[in-house]
Amino acid sequence: MMAASYSVKILLIEDNLAEARLLQEFLKQAQSKEFSLVHVQRLRDGFHELSQHDYDVILLDLTLPDSQGLSSLPLLISQAPSTPIVVLTNTNDEELAIEAVREGAQDYLVKRQVNPDVLVRSVQYAIARKQVLEQLRTVNQTLENRVEQRTAELEKAQELYQFKSEFVSMLSHDIRNPLNTILLAAGLLQNNDEKLTQDKKINHLQMIRSAIKNMAQLLDEVSFMGKADSGKLQSQLSHLDLEAFCHQILEDAHLTALEKHVTIDFTSHGDFSSTLWDEGLLRHILGNLLTNAIKYSHPHGKVEFELTRQEKTVTFKIKDWGIGISEQDQNQLFTPFHRGENVRSIAGTGMGLAIVKKCVEAHGGEILVDSKIDVGSTFTVKLPLIKI
Repeated sequence: MMAASYSVKILLIEDNLAEARLLQEFLKQAQSKEFSLVHVQRLRDGFHELSQHDYDVILLDLTLPDSQGLSSLPLLISQAPSTPIVVLTNTNDEELAIEAVREGAQDYLVKRQVNPDVLVRSVQYAIARKQVLEQLRTVNQTLENRVEQRTAELEKAQELYQFKSEFVSMLSHDIRNPLNTILLAAGLLQNNDEKLTQDKKINHLQMIRSAIKNMAQLLDEVSFMGKADSGKLQSQLSHLDLEAFCHQILEDAHLTALEKHVTIDFTSHGDFSSTLWDEGLLRHILGNLLTNAIKYSHPHGKVEFELTRQEKTVTFKIKDWGIGISEQDQNQLFTPFHRGENVRSIAGTGMGLAIVKKCVEAHGGEILVDSKIDVGSTFTVKLPLIKI
């Protein structure tokens, strides 16, 4: 007796009966796989189906009588977190489609452009892409389990357990977003190569490069913190023209400030010749503090950067009039991965200030912060002056 071939089970949530019948007919024409489709017209009926049966993929219309736009996505993901979702849109709205993928959908289809091949390819792609993300989640879970086993054998078990939990949480959030972007853009390039204009192709490639750059930066920061925590971060002193170096840091931040229309005022007081510094540590300290001051400033705001020499120390003071930091968040300001309540909508890893703190300590200095919500922040770094 021959075994029956596996049937891909699809839940279609679509209120337009004609479009639903067309999609069903497309699936019947498919030669590569067997498909079984269940059609409902309301989001609530979709929830009922998902509570009763397992499906391999969901086709979701973004315009339903009981749901509009992307509001149905998080609800469906919560109901069936392991089931891939392909969104259906009536217009060629690429921005909306990309936002849907960022919020958890695996692919999108423009109804007017659907044919049997495109539909089947999208369904197969969504299932495969979801499997990749599930595998990543499994790897993260395995990593978490292994770290739990190891922390019990270490003297600082509680501290390492907290660090591990934060790391897994950061990994699942901050790596998933660029990974989703890479998978989406690569899929669009692969499946629509002949249809895409050259500008669209370049845009997708730029998205991939930007996502890879973000992932690389995150891994570099984690590696840096690992080196610092293991005691391998040490000051390597050499002669440095400190004032010229600060101007270089300002030049590096110029484009970021220009994009946000933020003005930076730099002043220096004293003679900075014949002194020794660790260029790498200083770059981490000043680069992160200046970037943060710009990032958390209001558009058309101002940042002050002051360099002052005293008898035995040099003081770097960076002040902004931006969104500020609450007293509660200041208590955990230099903790890895911690981000304040009022900055979570702004892109960031929560690693920058932790790295600054480690670098300041490696250089034998101290860092102080004075900040108030909606008033602004002042970071003051004092480093010992070492003469040649």
